[in-house]
Amino acid sequence: MDIKLFQYKANTVCTRCIMDDTVSGITFDENGICTFCHIHDELETKFALNEKTTRKLENLIAKIKKEGKGKKYDCIVGVSGGKDSSYALGKVVEFGLRPLVVHFDNGWNSDLAVQNIKNLCSKLNLDLYTHVADWEEFKDLQKSFLFASVPDGEVPTDWVITSVLHEMAAKEKLRYIIGGNSFRTEGTTPLTWTYQDPKYILALHKKFGKKKIKSFPIMNTFQFFYYSVIKKIRWIRILYYLPYNEQVAVDYLTRNFNWKNYGGKHFESTYTKFFQSYILTRKFNIDKRKLHYSALIRSNQMNRTDALQKILSDPYNGGDELLSYNLKKLELSNQQFETIMNETPKNFLYYPSLYKLIMSVRKPLLILNKIGIIPEVIIKKYFRFDF
Repeated sequence: MDIKLFQYKANTVCTRCIMDDTVSGITFDENGICTFCHIHDELETKFALNEKTTRKLENLIAKIKKEGKGKKYDCIVGVSGGKDSSYALGKVVEFGLRPLVVHFDNGWNSDLAVQNIKNLCSKLNLDLYTHVADWEEFKDLQKSFLFASVPDGEVPTDWVITSVLHEMAAKEKLRYIIGGNSFRTEGTTPLTWTYQDPKYILALHKKFGKKKIKSFPIMNTFQFFYYSVIKKIRWIRILYYLPYNEQVAVDYLTRNFNWKNYGGKHFESTYTKFFQSYILTRKFNIDKRKLHYSALIRSNQMNRTDALQKILSDPYNGGDELLSYNLKKLELSNQQFETIMNETPKNFLYYPSLYKLIMSVRKPLLILNKIGIIPEVIIKKYFRFDF
């Protein structure tokens, strides 16, 4: 099967980062600076790297320790084998917390990711719980998103990970889930690039899927309410409180845990590597390197001129081998894949979802944000753009 050509497309590019007008709803101010830069600055102000933020983190750590007294663990840490979650885990242990490490195996782990997780848990003497999905079920869910012709092919993994982490936190009677999210290196993903809610996921699977899902949880709205309001489980973005630098993180992980780099952002998953670098760029004109590079530019970890040059290169370097591997594993013929790639691109607005409901309850969501249930970045993603 011929590899489709990659071509960079954009008319207007932010003057500060490299986000551009290929993003639906993006705006630029009088200086040509984009919405995402302003969101970054607002988050940087709230989580400024100063003594006040340090005290907040210290108080948070003390609270987690206090509530975890008498328990085997005091928090849950989700890991993928990637640098962000691995670094977060290392820091959590340095702070004296006692995490249960949780991993979701969707059948796409690279060997490097698996070994990274093993090395971390062994060196830190931590317990690891791995939730393994039935491959036929998860494959069916992933293919539903491909057949739906939406750019949200990674959403099944992301939402199931969130569901597994909440389920395990409730089971262990723990209130805190610690993740490796970092706006300073990841940026804020546009909704039209990656959208997720349980109604949307289940609607696509009902329309395009064939198998009943039994081997992994898909947390619905009522379950989220139960976990968040009744059980008071909170997601802690610990890297927001730290001066997180990617190269420093890689050096730290390599030196202390023999951690191995797997290439691009989130490429610890073989499917993610293929989906982001090939399907997103060729079919949807979405290049997630723009998010990553732009965040690094704003955080003074990357030069904008270098980023503009790098973004012109093809992110896909897997050749026929990676393409064939993914199609074979998904049990898609070349003809089926061609049909998927040629189908008119759609997004979450074409299918049932909670989007309209979410947009109609802004004030309650702002209250939930203030008490720590809904993260700040989610509020900004939903209410700063007009599609």
